[in-house]
Amino acid sequence: MAPPNFSDKSTTLKPPKLLDQVRDKLRVKHYSIRTEQTYVDWIKRYILFHGKRHPKDMEARDVEAFLTHLAVAGKVAASTQNQAKSALLFLYREVLEINLPWMNNITQAKAPKRLPVVLTVAEVQAVLSRLKGTHLLIASLLYGGGMRLMEAVRLRVKDVEFERREIVVREGKGFKDRVTMLPESVIAPLKAHLARAKALHDEDLLQGYGETYLPFALDKKYPNAGREWGWQYVFPSKNLSVDPRTGNTRRHHVDEKGVQRAVKQAVRDAGLTKPATPHTFRHSFATHLLQAGYDIRTVQELLGHSDVSTTMIYTHVLNKGGRGVVSPLDR
Repeated sequence: MAPPNFSDKSTTLKPPKLLDQVRDKLRVKHYSIRTEQTYVDWIKRYILFHGKRHPKDMEARDVEAFLTHLAVAGKVAASTQNQAKSALLFLYREVLEINLPWMNNITQAKAPKRLPVVLTVAEVQAVLSRLKGTHLLIASLLYGGGMRLMEAVRLRVKDVEFERREIVVREGKGFKDRVTMLPESVIAPLKAHLARAKALHDEDLLQGYGETYLPFALDKKYPNAGREWGWQYVFPSKNLSVDPRTGNTRRHHVDEKGVQRAVKQAVRDAGLTKPATPHTFRHSFATHLLQAGYDIRTVQELLGHSDVSTTMIYTHVLNKGGRGVVSPLDR
């Protein structure tokens, strides 16, 4: 029998495709699955826009042409255009490892500076009264603790501190952890909800499932942690699903889009004209704390802002500070 011919082209390992390289690099750097899908989509659109040319064969004018097309023909928002630019920066710097100084010279689209939408206390109560079940619990945490929507749906059982009335927010914006308050009025319904979630988890375990996603490859360091109750999501999905990265069948957290639709309907039913979303509860949380006289540094810490200037926007909503003047007409 003749020895295998290792020089044969059929036995030569082909390098991974470009988009697979992008996915691998994003996972190595612990980017979320949502960011991975977004970046891959922008890079794919960039390549198709230029007739499937390889990005390493393109230059500044090609990137500018794509970004200009998004703004002019696509009429996308400035934040969307900047998101596409971030994806291309990641492609060139991290994946292709090409240092292109001209990438830094591409103009960043300027997003308009708008004041956040804030509800009054009465309006918040009107919206919350029209929510129920899991959607009401999540909205209550957004308003009662100033959490972002994805922070709430990704909340783990181990990070709810009933005794200390605290919630530990893991990997918030900028991969930062912080501690915020657990509202007293939420404790009883949240405990009842967790009892139902625990029963669902026990049933999953009996059927051979019960494993949840663990960040930063913790499943390799602690093989059984994914089945422990403390690591489960506080708001689990009703259905099992297949993890797109590993192929494992797991119970993920609830879909944030369902919360968004429920809040939108509640705002409509309450007869409000403000374009309120789940994130509006976070804005209202900060504004109402400042109205109650709490120090802005305290509010900054609860929100997880790295710079107090970000928190200062709520003082403009309150119309306090240098602009808190009385109209001459009212005098």
